[in-house]
Amino acid sequence: MKNGNHVNSIEILLVEDNPADVRLTIETLKQEKICNNVQVVSDGEEALNFLHRRGKYSNAVRPDLILLDLNLPRIDGREVLKEIKESDKLKMIPVVVLTVSKAEEDIIKSYNLHANCFITKPIDLLQFARVARAIQDFWLTIVKLPPKE
Repeated sequence: MKNGNHVNSIEILLVEDNPADVRLTIETLKQEKICNNVQVVSDGEEALNFLHRRGKYSNAVRPDLILLDLNLPRIDGREVLKEIKESDKLKMIPVVVLTVSKAEEDIIKSYNLHANCFITKPIDLLQFARVARAIQDFWLTIVKLPPKE
């Protein structure tokens, strides 16, 4: 059962260019015993190639949840979000914007582009663990995720 008291494997796509944030996210998810497979891409172009299964990502598994940083090289996270939410094949995948930005403009733009939620990255490990638990509790346990194609 994917969504209930028991969480089976969840596919998460982490779109993050900062190696320290990637390590912190993965370690926190492991510590919180979140049962998942995390795939990591480090820029917006890679994220879109992964999601559209292009090039080296031709066998990529469709994620159940996307954790998306906004400030990415090559293609900005805002553009990635826009393309995801405009795609009939991808728009049902929940996108959690997880970024250092606290700018009201980024928050408004993210929601206007149909982000499912906007979370400002906490600076310290304890706060980050709380955010990971909240993501687990809400997105991976309580929410019923859309079925895969």
